[in-house]
Amino acid sequence: MRRHKVVLMSMLCIMGLILFGVSPAAAVKVGIVLPLTGAEAKFGEIKKNSFDMAAEEINNKGGIKGEKLELIVEDDMGRPEVGRSVAEKLITKDKVVMLGGGYSSSCTYAVAGVAQQNSVPFLVSTGSADKITTSGWDYVFRLNPPVSEYAKAIESLLSEVIKPKTAVILHENSLFGTSGAKSFEENCQRLGIKVLLRQGYEAGGIDFKPVLIGVKQLNPDIVYMVSYIMDASLLMKQAKELKLTPKMFIGGAAGFTMPEFKKNAGVASEKVISATLWHQVLRYPGAMDYYNKYVKRFKTETEYHGAEAYAAAYVIADALKRAKSYSRTDIKQALSETDMMTVFGPVKFISYKNFKNQNKLPTYVVQWIDGELELVWPANLATKKFVYPVDWLKTWKY
Repeated sequence: MRRHKVVLMSMLCIMGLILFGVSPAAAVKVGIVLPLTGAEAKFGEIKKNSFDMAAEEINNKGGIKGEKLELIVEDDMGRPEVGRSVAEKLITKDKVVMLGGGYSSSCTYAVAGVAQQNSVPFLVSTGSADKITTSGWDYVFRLNPPVSEYAKAIESLLSEVIKPKTAVILHENSLFGTSGAKSFEENCQRLGIKVLLRQGYEAGGIDFKPVLIGVKQLNPDIVYMVSYIMDASLLMKQAKELKLTPKMFIGGAAGFTMPEFKKNAGVASEKVISATLWHQVLRYPGAMDYYNKYVKRFKTETEYHGAEAYAAAYVIADALKRAKSYSRTDIKQALSETDMMTVFGPVKFISYKNFKNQNKLPTYVVQWIDGELELVWPANLATKKFVYPVDWLKTWKY
């Protein structure tokens, strides 16, 4: 009897809401795949925070055609097989209208394959291996530049200022690491820089000294590294211990721009430069506002990974608002017609070279100066002048 009363009361409440012009909140479900645990969890955290912040703002402004934007976030643990599994779960069980997110290239590629196979639109916000958008997939769109374009700003800095003759490239043996290293080696060949060594390593190592001792013996002008946070930090700490002093240490984005790099590497992070895809001082509407809101809310800094996620949420909302329906083909069509400005920069998906549904953006160079990540190149946009040459032993307080 009591159960019947509960059911009756629930029905009366719903009828009352309808009579007074209020219907139970509907939601448009979008699946977001991120690494929330494991070695890449810090990247997942900064991206989830940014996705959540943007979704709250979107919903506070009316949501999607009067419906709430609901982001269902799943943890890929940094493992492609898990990414594939959670993508299938989001599509078949949660019935999401599209997918977003993607951090590591390996996981993103796995999720992209599932999305394409099921004809579900997928907006990539970070995974950067070229083949994610060179596979001819028409349901996969990418907001961020491909890894082969990460070092474009680095190239001009090398040509105009550092002018190295030799280089060593160190990279983790992942899809992102090998793709980034290969692209930079090709850049070096084009610039006339002799690559003395291109060395891969397994992520999560604890002793890079044998590799770094070999690098020191080669005495390169520059050391270019494609690494995530922990490896990036450890590489620099051990380079400091070995007094390895090239003209410049260069990061291929990823771990070298994260706040944790400074915390983990300490003084060894100082004066290291890195490719980056964004900085809060860029003249994109809302860029500094996003940065300030993030810092105020989460009590820590954000950088390009967070900006990608924040912008991606707005691109998703924009496409869903414009879509004729929530059918997969209509959402795909709306994404293909995207032409908007975000805090991460302009977003318009085009095809060029072998890329399909790829957003095209410039890249930049940042440098850790007095513990702050400063934009140093191009010079006309710099927050601080590029520090060069660097006395590494003095910088490291030897």
